[in-house]
Amino acid sequence: MSTVSQFLDEKGRNVFSVRQDAPVFEALELMAEKDCGALVVVDDRDNLAGVISERDYARKIILERKASVDTPVSEIMTADVVTVGEQHTLDECLSVMGQQNIRHLPVVRGRKVVGVLGIGELVTNKMRAKEDEIQNLTTYINGNFAYR
Repeated sequence: MSTVSQFLDEKGRNVFSVRQDAPVFEALELMAEKDCGALVVVDDRDNLAGVISERDYARKIILERKASVDTPVSEIMTADVVTVGEQHTLDECLSVMGQQNIRHLPVVRGRKVVGVLGIGELVTNKMRAKEDEIQNLTTYINGNFAYR
């Protein structure tokens, strides 16, 4: 079973973040530039302060008819963030994401974010693992395995 640390070592540990006092418009520009649906929000010490997503923008800016250039990220971000550590398994992360109905899961060491997991990449990883397992079982059943 793969751990978060192993997965991040393979995929990379890039974390796209925005300061909590930045305008929401700046966060949207970064999301568009990086082609991502959420950003980690950090305080002035680069500690995790929250997460801002496209969903936050739609519900807390557009629907409330606020201006994204005048509203700080801290006003619409999700501050009560669910996180995991590098020792967790990917299956545990998928379970947490399903239970909490979230699509992005920051990976933390202390209060520092060392990676972010997206639901899409975890599901894709799970599908590949299942396909490999099926292929290995098919090879075994058909007697096409090599002795080592």
